[in-house]
Amino acid sequence: MTTKNKIALITGGSRGLGKNMALHLAKNGNDIIITYNSNKAAADEVVAQIQALGQKAAAFLLNVSDSKTYSSFFTTVGGYLSAETGSNKFDFLINNAGIEANAAIADTTEEAFDELYQVHFKGVYFLTQQALPFIKDNGRIINLSTGLARFVTPGYAAYASMKGAIEVFTKYLAKEVGPRGITANVVAPGIIQTDFTKAVFEHAPHVVKHIESQTALGRTGLPDDIGGIVAFLCTEEARWITAQRIEASGGMYL
Repeated sequence: MTTKNKIALITGGSRGLGKNMALHLAKNGNDIIITYNSNKAAADEVVAQIQALGQKAAAFLLNVSDSKTYSSFFTTVGGYLSAETGSNKFDFLINNAGIEANAAIADTTEEAFDELYQVHFKGVYFLTQQALPFIKDNGRIINLSTGLARFVTPGYAAYASMKGAIEVFTKYLAKEVGPRGITANVVAPGIIQTDFTKAVFEHAPHVVKHIESQTALGRTGLPDDIGGIVAFLCTEEARWITAQRIEASGGMYL
């Protein structure tokens, strides 16, 4: 890595929305660090695609549900950055990694609830806490929420509640990191065609049609609809946007 380029750290960057964010940021001239949970081959492929765009990239293993590993993770990343750039700091943190669970409130198990909590709220909270010393002044923090924190689709109470917590957390975060010139914002996608939603698109086409009929722009989303928004929030032009929830759903359920 060269110090002239800004550096983005994206959790869960080996597939889906995280991969798309990484590629958009790389196209904007940023160097990239992604994390992956299990699929090293997929992560290595994303690294190769970023390098083909002329940017530096690296992938590191991180289980975001295990907060006890965060300290050693940042020690590893900091060491890598120091060796590559002479500094252990990076510019942009994108908390993208996630899992999905679909169950009615009556059927939600404590185990499923706790897993969602570990990944989507506790994980984001404490990973961000440990990242703060490594983020450069005037940097960016972007957290991922969901349209489901605004409109209701039965079966997502636990998942959407964690994301609602992230939206509140992000406002507090923006206030606390503001003196350093760091912005903190939320991007909230609607339904996007990724492996997260593959089952819905393959097995419930009637549901997809209904969603499309209730979306102002008349279609479901694609990863490209999200990656560019995240990349924009990391530009100098977005420096005056902070503590905001930006829903990118094509106008679902207006």
